[in-house]
Amino acid sequence: MDRRRLSQLFFKFSSHRIRFLSPKYEPSTPISGTIGRFRESLSQSFKAYSGSRQGFPAFRAPNLSVNHAMQLRRFCSGTIEVQRNTSFSEITSDDIQHFVEILGEKNVVQDEDRLLAANTDWMRKYKGSSKILLLPNTAEEVTQILQYCNRRCLAVVPQGGNTGLVGGSVPVFDEVIINLGSMNKIISFDNVSGILVCEAGCILENLDAFLANQGFMMPLDLGAKGSCHIGGNVSTNAGGLHFIRHGSLHGNILGLEVALPDGTLLDMLGSLRKDNTGYDLKHLFIGIEGSLGIVTKVSILTPSRPSSTNIAFLACKDYSSCQNLLVEAKRSLGEILSAFEFLDSDAMDMALTHLEGVRNPLPPSLYNFYVLIETAGSDESYNKAKLEAFLLSSMEDGIISDGVVAQDINQANSFWRIREGITEALIKAGAVYKYDLSLPVKNIYDIVEEMRSRLGESAKVVGYGHLGDGNLHLNVSTPIYDDAVFTKIEPFIYEWTSNHRGSISAEHGLGLMKANKIHYSKSSESVQLMASIKKLLDPNRILNPYKVLPSSMLFNE
Repeated sequence: MDRRRLSQLFFKFSSHRIRFLSPKYEPSTPISGTIGRFRESLSQSFKAYSGSRQGFPAFRAPNLSVNHAMQLRRFCSGTIEVQRNTSFSEITSDDIQHFVEILGEKNVVQDEDRLLAANTDWMRKYKGSSKILLLPNTAEEVTQILQYCNRRCLAVVPQGGNTGLVGGSVPVFDEVIINLGSMNKIISFDNVSGILVCEAGCILENLDAFLANQGFMMPLDLGAKGSCHIGGNVSTNAGGLHFIRHGSLHGNILGLEVALPDGTLLDMLGSLRKDNTGYDLKHLFIGIEGSLGIVTKVSILTPSRPSSTNIAFLACKDYSSCQNLLVEAKRSLGEILSAFEFLDSDAMDMALTHLEGVRNPLPPSLYNFYVLIETAGSDESYNKAKLEAFLLSSMEDGIISDGVVAQDINQANSFWRIREGITEALIKAGAVYKYDLSLPVKNIYDIVEEMRSRLGESAKVVGYGHLGDGNLHLNVSTPIYDDAVFTKIEPFIYEWTSNHRGSISAEHGLGLMKANKIHYSKSSESVQLMASIKKLLDPNRILNPYKVLPSSMLFNE
């Protein structure tokens, strides 16, 4: 690509313009979707709290089988088998009446359609059988619910936007569902420090829209932004697209308010950036998937919103070139680099085949890998010059085979649509085995090639993810769930990851899917200590049972 062509393709677009393409939302207003993202399809899947079943897809029969006694569940073609803990009580009419006294009748949901949606994860892989959905409006109501459930030994599952991918936010059996969607108020914002305090049920995109008017932004950006809740983001330590720039929530969360299993309300809602007084307990509740407490309020440090943003969609001939491009991007773009995403040609094919209106911005069928780079900063001319110099240098060195820079906001959104829509495309293609791995960057694509060799023509293996922080999303796509395919994937994929000193969960969490696999990433001593903490804070084990830790460590005593 010569300098003249690159100059013609280059076009700066600002976050100020992006802001005006989306409506301005009040924090309590549901969002139906965002231009250029697949969030609209996500939000259409979550009618659980509006009382409507419209748009709720049918289940695939091979995904789930349940015995009539409700004591054993087998998910995903039998790959996950769970036994109900008999120490948990079953809900009675007296329990329901007590919840009505706490919340009022309209916030105690027993409607069949709404329960169906609340019982089911958005990928349609996990389905519980809860008979009740509770919608508290305050942290005090959450504590009253937990105090009662703890006394009655009623198991509970906390739920936010229900956008998880590992079965962590839905019941396994008949757990009481506590959804925090009604707790969606912004409590305060300090435009000097950039510190936002809000309730856990605030939708991530609503928060970002609010901050946009203040000249700030959320440090977290996800494909499910239009549906996921900040409380769920904290509870799963969600990573997202800007992790390379803003880091994990452990570095951005300043304080939390958490309802403990016994009904105690733990106030750690600080807004100080520096506080060295004793144990920093808030970190105990980040990334534990609601298994130790329910996050009710969040204090988070938000960065200034960049006034200039640029998106480049590039092609590389091989994975080695993608690695070299990352090294050069960190070196040359430095402080303005805000996203570095990659996808292979199979991921691109999935998007082109199953997503309406998606097209490859580069000549099709020529390249094996694609990289999406975003830069963001405050000086338009400086940012443009840095990106242009980086692209020219990378082209001359043969690292980039081809590329295009967004000329307007619609083109920029179309680039993001490809990357963010892969998950949606995979679901439309049929059954999908999803793996969220953290690995040394040099090893990331080795496991994709190994898996293709193992599976041959029996499945399609797709690799994509956040290359900038070493996070691979490995997906195996088949027409239906197939035990023969599964036995070739697991436990091999976990063993391979462990042997390469990786993590079996980079950002999705463990949930139900990987609770019994935690030993592949953590030592037995670490897991034992986690179990001890769980037993200390939740002696009746009522909070999100069967998730995060092996049930054998918690219930077989």
